[in-house]
Amino acid sequence: DPLAWLADVLARMPSLVVSRLPELLPWNWKAAQTAKVA
Repeated sequence: DPLAWLADVLARMPSLVVSRLPELLPWNWKAAQTAKVA
């Protein structure tokens, strides 16, 4: 869901450390969301 991804990324960006930016890439974000649900 692109809108859910964008909303989450925009909410997390201000407090995110630069070294964790790859977590916000769509394919990494989706994997984390799937793992969170399971």
